[in-house]
Amino acid sequence: MWRQLTSHWKLHKYSILLVLASIALYASFAYNLQREDFIKLLTLCIALFFLCYKIIQFQKWNFKFLLGVGVLFRLVFLFAEPNLSQDFYRFIWDGELLNNFKNPYLYLPKVLIEQKDLPIANAQELYNGMGELSPKFYSNYPPLNQLIFALASLLGGKTILGSITIMRISIILADIGIVYFGRKLLKNLNRSPHLIFWYFLNPLVLIELTGNLHFEGVMLFFFIWSLYLLSIDKWKTSAVVYALSILTKLVPLLFLPLFLTHFKFKKSVPFYAIVGITTTILLAPFYSSEFIANYSETVGLWFSNFEFNGSIYNIIKHTAISFFDAKPWELIKAYGKITPIITISIVLLFTFLRDNKNLNTLISSMLFILTIYYFISTTVHPWYIIFLTLLTLFTNYKYAVVWSSAVILSYWAYGQPDFKENLWFLFIEYSSVFAIILYELITQRNKKRLFCKN
Repeated sequence: MWRQLTSHWKLHKYSILLVLASIALYASFAYNLQREDFIKLLTLCIALFFLCYKIIQFQKWNFKFLLGVGVLFRLVFLFAEPNLSQDFYRFIWDGELLNNFKNPYLYLPKVLIEQKDLPIANAQELYNGMGELSPKFYSNYPPLNQLIFALASLLGGKTILGSITIMRISIILADIGIVYFGRKLLKNLNRSPHLIFWYFLNPLVLIELTGNLHFEGVMLFFFIWSLYLLSIDKWKTSAVVYALSILTKLVPLLFLPLFLTHFKFKKSVPFYAIVGITTTILLAPFYSSEFIANYSETVGLWFSNFEFNGSIYNIIKHTAISFFDAKPWELIKAYGKITPIITISIVLLFTFLRDNKNLNTLISSMLFILTIYYFISTTVHPWYIIFLTLLTLFTNYKYAVVWSSAVILSYWAYGQPDFKENLWFLFIEYSSVFAIILYELITQRNKKRLFCKN
């Protein structure tokens, strides 16, 4: 036994030291960081991205080592309260409502909190933790997300930390599932299976999903599982799983039209039917006459009321204000009406102008659609980039991995009054991303030309 440990140390001592350093930094991040301390936050993130790169570089063919390290990093956060996001308070609130047979899509927290007999554990603490905005709006989290919230509330022992721990475990299990199906999908696409660890060990993924309890990871688990099922021609089961992805987060709705040209009309109709039926069955318990209006109103706010880390929108906004004396509140509402039209047009262009029959092409179409959507969006939270980061691993593009590190600059706003953004930081973030995208597009185009000549 001692000889084995000694031998293992000699073979992997540098990697083990890097892992120990990472654990120390993640612990500092989880338990000793105030989000207003941007310098410390930025320093920790830069160090963690460097260590991630070196660990994968040294151990990229050692699956068990990287899997174990990724799980270990996640366990560091297990009992920490999220420090960059307060969304978890609303998650627990919605879960408590559901466990008390109240539809979270029909009740505003600011109204419920006035009831004397409100059957929600820690109601006042949860309400205060949500901040000023969330209590004013109906819940915008899809049904499968709500079920996870309810499970966390049920098993959390009526404590906030208990509910946090249950939610965190579900996110960790989802990430392990992504590694499992992601490696299989990479092999089926004739790509190196170690690439999945650029997701699994990515500091942004660990910080925002495991750390801050965003459920993109659960959505991506179902999404990657669905794509894997497509790769082995189990498209009916894939449709069911794809619906589960939508019912966790709505983003995969963007890609539904692409399946029309992936399957052609004859097979796409039953695929859409299965997605629709699965979605309807899981939506049915929440449905009421007010549900659609409330949910649509809340989702619509993201297009016309909120702004954070936007790129093209910020250019248009500051140009309009500087040269045309535009009013910001009027501009964002007008821009919010145009954005869905542009998004739908882009989706249709990629649907009918690309041959999406091949799974590689289908995934790259998804990548480009989501990238353009984020470029024109008014709000791009750091955890949104995680979807792109995972998608790029199945393509010849890597710009989203770079974006996952550059987006850390947007955290500057977290420590400022009214979340005031630093435009120079946004310029650095997006100029680096645009430059790498341009470089990769030119490189891929040249490779295709060379291949065609040969």
